[in-house]
Amino acid sequence: MPPEMLLKIFSYLDAASLLLVACVNKRFCHLASDNGIWMKIYFSHFPAKRGIQKNMFLKKEIVSLSCAVIEDRKPGYWKEKYILKQIAAVKTRVMQLVKTVDPHTGLPCKNQKAIKASGLSWIIVLKDKNGKEHVIEKADVSFQEMSVSIFWYSTSWPCLDVLSTLKLFGVMPLLPDQNRAPSKNGPRRRSLIAEYNLFHLTENSVAVGSDKLVQLFSLNPGLLVGLWKESNEIAFVMVSLHYHQLLERSALGYATVQYVLPPNKPVLDDVDPEYGLHDYNLHLDMHSGKHMSMCGTFKNLFCRKGDIENGYLKLTVVNLKDNTKHIPLVGTVGLSWETAAFKGIVKNCYMMDVTVLDETQKPFWCFSAPVCMELSSKVSSLYDYTGHIYATDYADSEGKICAELLWLDETKEYFIISLVLYISTKKVNNWYGTNY
Repeated sequence: MPPEMLLKIFSYLDAASLLLVACVNKRFCHLASDNGIWMKIYFSHFPAKRGIQKNMFLKKEIVSLSCAVIEDRKPGYWKEKYILKQIAAVKTRVMQLVKTVDPHTGLPCKNQKAIKASGLSWIIVLKDKNGKEHVIEKADVSFQEMSVSIFWYSTSWPCLDVLSTLKLFGVMPLLPDQNRAPSKNGPRRRSLIAEYNLFHLTENSVAVGSDKLVQLFSLNPGLLVGLWKESNEIAFVMVSLHYHQLLERSALGYATVQYVLPPNKPVLDDVDPEYGLHDYNLHLDMHSGKHMSMCGTFKNLFCRKGDIENGYLKLTVVNLKDNTKHIPLVGTVGLSWETAAFKGIVKNCYMMDVTVLDETQKPFWCFSAPVCMELSSKVSSLYDYTGHIYATDYADSEGKICAELLWLDETKEYFIISLVLYISTKKVNNWYGTNY
């Protein structure tokens, strides 16, 4: 078919169809990038502001498409201009939605609406030892106050023994349409969020709990893999993503390179001798992935210079001896899971969402991760109630959280009786420009 006829056919296609056609072969790619076609699409979506300019461009549109040339423009110029304009328009809509910040968490209030407006979704890609990739698209999403939990389950998971890595991607439509749900067959772009090594998963990963059917293993950041007990094969995968810069991580990275968060610019305060040691706020959520067990905000946390040891600032959030500050947990503490045929809850483990704000209410340390409760050898010394004590710990390169929970047989509930936040002095020094 001559190029003139193909150009005529392509001129009836919309932008998304043109991008798909361009993937057929080099010839189609060249013709489907025709400046005449794309200029017409551009100005139909983004009309010129001035009448004179509009008339001038309309005259250019009359030029025969068979020319495949628009004056002084490189091939694909209007195609690139249209795509960048669409991306900028979506970014503007999303930024408007995330502009309002919750004073308790320091996070945007309308994350769920912003994610919907951007057309953002997530996929996992399993790579086996032969280099073959298995893409798992279908996911169930659950939104919490500080995080989003994403569940994948399938009846045809690859054998765990042959898998090498799991990659988590944010996926956004290249040309989002607010009037309809994004199509998985349309043009999309991937942003690598995290990559996990699945070699010897059961030996090298942290087991956070099990029930009669599944056993759970955790990998940082925020990944939970459920294995069938009988076959040791994958039953489901769950990822918990904290809202802090979630959209940036899910959209601004590349398919092979993760988005790097910009470093904080420290402003040294020479007047305050304890700069960087006080006025921290902690917001802590404990949930099952779908149901909330505890949601708490703790303000004005501080650390004395004498309490700095082993490279950490120690901030006491809940004091063991002050029973007026002890916090009950609501409902059954556990991690909910389900597949197409089964569902259950693994007790004594949960998702922990943490946001620590600095003295300017700026997010300082944020994470969402699965944690487990282990029976402690300690015996309760509290006069008001007695029972078994469980310990929960979380640690990464920026800090640690250590909690103790007391189980009351009388009321069948847990109480947080001790909660201590440890922040790395290296993190504090980099953030504030101090030297502790």
